[in-house]
Amino acid sequence: MTNAATRAEALHLTGERTVPGIPEENYWFRRHEAAYLALLPHCTDATVLEAGCGEGYGAGLIAQHARRVLALDYDVPTTEHVARRYPDVAVARANLAYLPLRDGAVDVVANFQVIEHLWDQASFLAECFRVLRPGGKLLVTTPNRLTFTPDSDTPLNPFHTRELAPSELDGLLRAAGFSVAALNGLHHAETLRTTEARYGGSIIDAQLDVVMGSLPGQATWPGDLLADVAAIRADDFALHDNDLDASLDLVAVAVRP
Repeated sequence: MTNAATRAEALHLTGERTVPGIPEENYWFRRHEAAYLALLPHCTDATVLEAGCGEGYGAGLIAQHARRVLALDYDVPTTEHVARRYPDVAVARANLAYLPLRDGAVDVVANFQVIEHLWDQASFLAECFRVLRPGGKLLVTTPNRLTFTPDSDTPLNPFHTRELAPSELDGLLRAAGFSVAALNGLHHAETLRTTEARYGGSIIDAQLDVVMGSLPGQATWPGDLLADVAAIRADDFALHDNDLDASLDLVAVAVRP
């Protein structure tokens, strides 16, 4: 069994947690990685808290640039995995409703693809505000409700509690006391749009057709589709503030005054 397969098995893949090194997961991994790479400059030489670290690849990437990284997750097998896999990352189990840090303890809070899972988003943002030093930054990425679950306020994804449109994320951040320095959207770059033209215009739908039409863990991927998904890289995504409503993911940089 490959190392990637062993990690996936150990972390009980549900289709929600993304694990690097697995061809079938590569679209989602690269989509998330693109946001991490875009926001890395905010983490340079900083003390960073990643609130909700998942498999840990993002915290490991941040640790290559930051002064110190503390990663938090509620799931014990996840925190044990991160501690083994990413030795440069300090990791602890915690409920994100109560961040186990003193006031003003960190320069940056990173919260990537997590806020949509939380029942009390406002209280979580208040905790982020508390643990950030004045001038510190909150980095948030989350699926854009307008494209992820169009025409509904109820998430189709059973792991999500509340998804956000661009104006809703902006409003939440400002209500928590942050100033919003940047609100961008992640889109498919031209290279990926060219690829997905072979799949009726949506490589996401092509993947969902495979997964949703199969029993859990028994999806049979067409060879061409799997090869195209496995070949996707982070630079096949583009980050900008044009047409936010049509973006895949929202990417925000908020500052504590």
